[in-house]
Amino acid sequence: MAGEITQLLERWSAGERAALDELTPLVYDELRRLAASYLRRHRAGDSLQPTLLVHEAWLRLVDQETSDWQGRAQFFGLAATIMRGLLVDHARERQAAKRGGPARDDEPLSLSVAELVGDELKLDLLALDEALQRLARLKPRHVRVVELRFFGGLTIEETAAALGIATATVQREWTFAKAWLRHELSK
Repeated sequence: MAGEITQLLERWSAGERAALDELTPLVYDELRRLAASYLRRHRAGDSLQPTLLVHEAWLRLVDQETSDWQGRAQFFGLAATIMRGLLVDHARERQAAKRGGPARDDEPLSLSVAELVGDELKLDLLALDEALQRLARLKPRHVRVVELRFFGGLTIEETAAALGIATATVQREWTFAKAWLRHELSK
């Protein structure tokens, strides 16, 4: 299926509108699975649902000026970046809607730090985004690795393909980013 997605992305890049119609059902389920997985790690009872997140991300993906798709990994990498932005925007809106709320969202995002930064910590999405912004000033590609792996659900190999770097480099940068984030988020 990965090859089929890549072929459809190439056809869509070449201006074939029918390719987008064929592509949609193939990637939509995977995008929804990624969104559901991420939101499960969020907190129960949140108003943001996977379908809404995927619809908004899909609209932004389809509306991209960049339509020179290099393949599945690049596509899902951009989807991960868009979903991260949508989730951060949603967290900011929730924070702004609270009357007399704290400076940060007081309802933590529970992340498995085995997945991201080590053992179980309570984080909020805004704190994670701020830490990623700080990391981006030091090591921007490390942030891309986190976006692709954590938000996009890509494997080490897919991340390497999306970034055009070796899998060993991705592994090293993923390990560094997790340790750096563990330190920053435990302050």
